[in-house]
Amino acid sequence: MNASPRIITADLLRDLATGLLTAAKVPSDTATIVAGSLVEADLAGHGSHGVRRLVPYLDRIEAGEIVPGARPEVVARRGATTVVSGRRGFGQAAARLAAEEAAGLAAAHGVGVVAIRECNHVGRLGEYAETLARRGLIAQVVGNADPTVAPYGGHRRMLGTNPMAWAVPRAGGAAVVMDWATAAMAEGKLGLLRAAGAPAPDGVLVDPGGRPSTDPDDFYRGGALLPFGGHKGYGLSVLIELVGGLLTGTGTAGSPEYDGTFGTVITAVDIGAFVPLTEYVAQVEAFCLALRGSGPGVLVPGEPEAETRAARLAEGVPVPAPVWAELAVLASRVGVPWPDTPPGG
Repeated sequence: MNASPRIITADLLRDLATGLLTAAKVPSDTATIVAGSLVEADLAGHGSHGVRRLVPYLDRIEAGEIVPGARPEVVARRGATTVVSGRRGFGQAAARLAAEEAAGLAAAHGVGVVAIRECNHVGRLGEYAETLARRGLIAQVVGNADPTVAPYGGHRRMLGTNPMAWAVPRAGGAAVVMDWATAAMAEGKLGLLRAAGAPAPDGVLVDPGGRPSTDPDDFYRGGALLPFGGHKGYGLSVLIELVGGLLTGTGTAGSPEYDGTFGTVITAVDIGAFVPLTEYVAQVEAFCLALRGSGPGVLVPGEPEAETRAARLAEGVPVPAPVWAELAVLASRVGVPWPDTPPGG
């Protein structure tokens, strides 16, 4: 339970993840996209969306919920809008196509809005928002997910964790990035606590009877996560259901019409349609520097991830021992050799 994490280079971790996916009949180009996305999440310090997702992904393939060979496609265009179908394949491939479409629409119209239907889990939303920001765009991404969260004042699972991400460009190719779930804690982070045998913080979940709990197992027994910030997180989550869920045809998480996928909407804004890009970025950078200078502990959104990524590229990615063990079992299941890397090595 308290074993040291395995320290794995990003390149090796990416290769291992790609191997597991290709063994599950995922085409090599899609496997490369998905593995790269998962490892980028681990590099950024968001292990909830990292390689630990391989186990449920391959389970979903076996259950027929992810079609491993499906490729996303554009199914509708109108003005500054596009609809992409993920065709129930990997959401990362669909989100990458949608981000490209959004960027092209913004270049042509000043703004682009892309809805993704039949879309499985896309990974970390901040990845796509940051990609667009690095291209000189303002980006917003929202998505509704399966019902795991109770509404404010209730205890039944009616909402998804329903994340959203914003990003704007900074100087030098950096970006201000904010990516957060509207739940008090993302389910993936709760899963990491459970694997480590650690309690959840107060105010994160209720047990199946609606009583406050700090035991992660209570969620997996049928309890529910809570919105962050009480009514504020709840209100944001409701709006994401109505935008991400209904514009994509996915349905709201707590309704009989919900199709079990991840309704995602990506918006990209061409800054140059409003003010000169160079002037805007200079002002963003000045503001960020002023924020940093206002106190010794101040960081700008996106900086913790950038610092963590730089450190992990140099020193390796810590993979929790329980996650490493799960991946080893998964590798045996699909017939992929798995290295017996010692803790800390």
